[in-house]
Amino acid sequence: MSLDDRRADFPALRERPNARGPVYLDSACMSLVPQSVLDAMVEYYQDFPGCGGRSLHRFAEEVGRRYEATRAGFARRLGRADPRNIVFLRNSTEAINLVAQGLDWKPGERVLISDREHNSNLVVWQRLVAERGIRIEVLPLADNGTFDPEALEQRLARGIRLVSLFQTSNLDGQSLPIQEITERAHDHGALVLFDGCQAAPHEPIDLDRLGVDFYAVSGHKMLGPTGTGILAAAPGPLATLRPLVLGGETVEWSTLTDHELRPPPYRFEAGLQNYAGIVGAGAALEYLARLDATEMRSREVSLNRQVTGALEDEPRVRFLGPAAPEKRPSIVAFTLEGVDPHDAALFLDEGYGVMVRSGRHCVHSWYAERGIPGNVRASFYLYNRSSDADALIAGVRELLERVPSSGTSAGTTGSAPRPASGRRRGAGSRATAARSARPRHRVARGRARYARGSG
Repeated sequence: MSLDDRRADFPALRERPNARGPVYLDSACMSLVPQSVLDAMVEYYQDFPGCGGRSLHRFAEEVGRRYEATRAGFARRLGRADPRNIVFLRNSTEAINLVAQGLDWKPGERVLISDREHNSNLVVWQRLVAERGIRIEVLPLADNGTFDPEALEQRLARGIRLVSLFQTSNLDGQSLPIQEITERAHDHGALVLFDGCQAAPHEPIDLDRLGVDFYAVSGHKMLGPTGTGILAAAPGPLATLRPLVLGGETVEWSTLTDHELRPPPYRFEAGLQNYAGIVGAGAALEYLARLDATEMRSREVSLNRQVTGALEDEPRVRFLGPAAPEKRPSIVAFTLEGVDPHDAALFLDEGYGVMVRSGRHCVHSWYAERGIPGNVRASFYLYNRSSDADALIAGVRELLERVPSSGTSAGTTGSAPRPASGRRRGAGSRATAARSARPRHRVARGRARYARGSG
């Protein structure tokens, strides 16, 4: 399948009259969806809109078959031999919460996280500190992407019940050696949970071989629809979890005084499921299975090299994470001296049609420790091409030319942003975009305010 053919599969990338073609560089947040996924979801509603597992008519039988076929598809993609170890949830956040709140914690037990975890793998543990008396241990990670096994050993020696880390960081794209971490954790009697959101979309995972206990992914980052998440667990650890929600499909039988739950995974899948979304996620897996993961990774690294090589000599551009693009293949994260990241994102969108993420990427704790208000993040996926990288490069260069290095935007990389009194944070982006010689296609009013909530 050629790159042009591949791009044609994604309706969101279609050319629009009187507008620049969209340059989508925000797949680390949410990937685009191919037409085959949309077709599969429509097919559910049109051809077999039933409730899986509840009725015996043909609609219910077909949706039940597709539902379990998707479960088997995720088992293959993630390397679980038994599909019954795949739990359908809304997203990876719910998967992490299922593990965190489903374990029977005792006061004083410890969980180990890193110093750059997504809020989904941070705040749930902070709540358990208050509610169940657990303790959080923090593993500091080097900005250059190197991993210190001795630092891990020192913390494991303190008595850790669960190690909960990302596999690939959504902040800067660096990856951790999950097999080594898993083996060291197990040697100390600890379970392991990995956030696989930024890894699973780019390459198949072999969880059974790696020995990983819990693995969380979101379908919306791997060509699937929103509202589809997965917890891929080892059978023993999965059986120990307490369900977050009861009722519906979780129940084997009940009386007015007692009940018995179904075995995993069904005891964790309460209520009517997102059948259209899960059918769509199954179509996304089929699409990914037809692609060469090595070729995908090579293209992402090539695009990363293109952007990094073009901007690394710009004195006002500072890259986050490892210096080598090979160490952060799908993500280019950077700050621009004198330019608020939200202003930069709106400038790139309005002037060049380039869509990136700006802010703190739900890793607020990392930015707070360093006094950095945020950054710009461009992320690549299978549908991106060299001209997308060219557009990003051109937009950044023009923005730097038009904004003085002394800074006329809403913030800098060295201190927290200080918006003018009565002005929404990021509202300066309209003035910044006006400095561009290119016409603005949309008005920015309200957009920075909406984006501010998640950082």
